[in-house]
Amino acid sequence: MAISTPTYHPLHFSPTITTRRIHLHTTSFTSRKALLTRCARRTGKQRYPSEKKKLEKLKKTLLTTEIRNREEGYWRLSKLSVPAHKDPGKDFVGVSLPLLEAIAKVLKFPVAAMLPEEAFTVVRKSFDARKVLKEPAFVYTVDMDVKKLLHLEPRTWDFISYLEPKLGIVEYREDENTPTDLVDILEKGKVKVDGSNPSNGFAYSEKRPRVAVVGSGPSGLFAALVLGEIGADVTLIERGQPVEQRGRDIGALVVRKILSSESNFCFGEGGAGTWSDGKLVTRIGRNSDSVQAVLKTLVQFGAPPNILVDGKPHLGTDRLVPLLRNFRHYLLDLGVDIKFNTRLDNLVVENGQVKGVVVSNAKMEPGCNSDQEKLLFDAVVLAVGHSARDVYSMLLQHNVEMVLKNFAVGLRIEHPQELINNIQYSELANEVQGGRGRIPVADYKVAKYVGGDEFNTESRFESGVENRSCYSFCMCPGGQVVLTSTNPSELCINGMSFSRRASKWANSALVVTVSSDEFDSFRSHGPLAGVEFQREFERRAAEMGGGNFVVPAQRVTDFLAETLSGTSLPASSYRLGVKASRLHTLFPAHITKALQRSIEMFDKELPGFITTDALLHGVETRTSSPVQISRQADTCESTSLKGLYPIGEGAGYAGGIVSAAVDGMFCGFALAKQLSLYRGDVELVLRKAQKQTGFVKY
Repeated sequence: MAISTPTYHPLHFSPTITTRRIHLHTTSFTSRKALLTRCARRTGKQRYPSEKKKLEKLKKTLLTTEIRNREEGYWRLSKLSVPAHKDPGKDFVGVSLPLLEAIAKVLKFPVAAMLPEEAFTVVRKSFDARKVLKEPAFVYTVDMDVKKLLHLEPRTWDFISYLEPKLGIVEYREDENTPTDLVDILEKGKVKVDGSNPSNGFAYSEKRPRVAVVGSGPSGLFAALVLGEIGADVTLIERGQPVEQRGRDIGALVVRKILSSESNFCFGEGGAGTWSDGKLVTRIGRNSDSVQAVLKTLVQFGAPPNILVDGKPHLGTDRLVPLLRNFRHYLLDLGVDIKFNTRLDNLVVENGQVKGVVVSNAKMEPGCNSDQEKLLFDAVVLAVGHSARDVYSMLLQHNVEMVLKNFAVGLRIEHPQELINNIQYSELANEVQGGRGRIPVADYKVAKYVGGDEFNTESRFESGVENRSCYSFCMCPGGQVVLTSTNPSELCINGMSFSRRASKWANSALVVTVSSDEFDSFRSHGPLAGVEFQREFERRAAEMGGGNFVVPAQRVTDFLAETLSGTSLPASSYRLGVKASRLHTLFPAHITKALQRSIEMFDKELPGFITTDALLHGVETRTSSPVQISRQADTCESTSLKGLYPIGEGAGYAGGIVSAAVDGMFCGFALAKQLSLYRGDVELVLRKAQKQTGFVKY
């Protein structure tokens, strides 16, 4: 009987949610749409016809490809459920007896204890506490090495020989796919002394091209790593400070309210993600080799290995700081010149081509010509974050093509973490133990589509709201609310957590999507209308708080009732002070009503979400870049200014640490091609970092 060999396909299955995601993915680097996620909420008989056709096609493929040798190869077993009370706990990523029992059930092997642990590798582990389950469980994905299993326990042959593929549950592949870290990929690709290396096409050049990478966030660091390893003369320019000094500057802000405009929660080594939760979740394909290369590179620089297995990996600020220090030292050993405290003031442009940059000491006021320095380069990689608004203005002066981009604005809600634990885990909440228990600190992720039929006669909000998405964003369990302003007259906030997530608070942004249609009053600012839209509400928040970085806050019950019941507020994790305010008057009515309605809907999904203990803080505006800098799909080069390569979150091509790092990595390879550091096809070298595993994407 011919048994199929499944190949990579676009369906994404998650053991912890019912939403089915469809990923359209190609291995070509020539399209910036190569990592695109579309979400659909329909499953089973409710699937769209196009989804049904794809699924049927994949099932047909499963029945037509023959497994040539059943005594070798690898089986991936997914959705293996182990009850929470049997599992060793969230920090254990090995193979336990309860997991072997789940594996034995799939194999129909009678004695689980006889299965050798060495034949199995845990690929993913997540916690599922949905109320629809009989009991909370840890859900595993495991790879089974057939050859090793048969060698250690030959009696399993009778059971493996009858094993058949089942889409998303049991899958087979002939070869082990072990994605490696980026440093190893590049080391293996380096040329010989005579410049010959036909196997991968890397070129040898006596004259090293000079490249500036502006910004040391994830995209900038990974671009600098690729280019430095391949052979470019790289200068990394960062307006902020290294993490050691940046930590002291943030301490001065939190304790003494002294804001350094160039070294704060947004600017400095590692970018805005350094002082955040350090989330490593991504929607661009968790088991694609591009993402795995990024994660394994982080492990090489000091991240804990369990981020490769954890279903919701995160680092926390305390782990990011030493990791970034290691990353910096490696770049310095490569010969990368790192210039901290150096602000990009302008570009050197000749005949429509970038020839270099004009920089100055970030401690000096912008525009101080006596302190400016001109540096010449063959290419400039622009990897700034989306708080670098002065850079957007400078690009506009050079007529760099930028387009408005939708983003989201809203407020940050904070609950006692114990309350969220009880809502999500019920009687199991006692197992959290401040981040040190067997199960993870409870989080949540909620999203609703508000408008249309949602606003019926039974709702208090009968009209005035257009259709729009409302969702939680950057949820920080066991975290705190922090200030992300870069200007004293503007007030915006975010959330952060340390690795243990041991704080007694849980916070998350509750945001509403806004589009360019809502920026009419800022049209005079052209493509920066969205930036001015953000600034308007950041200024309003600063005024409402009374200045000195005090945040306006309101009980969620008062926000819904559009009242202010008193000046006393629940305790807040925000350390610079909160002031009882009428946040329901901060945004335009349609945004406020959408937030109010979504909170009501979230409470139905998370009973107890609406409580007098829940506190809203204002304002959350910088969820993503409000602009996108147009670039070529295959080279990452600006469509309007040659020699400029906009990448990462600030350029509008990423959203989070991992996707930004992947974008930086891709740009590094593409620019190496442009600079003749690579002679062959870009796609050939990228397969080493982006090749698909052949298993289901999750």
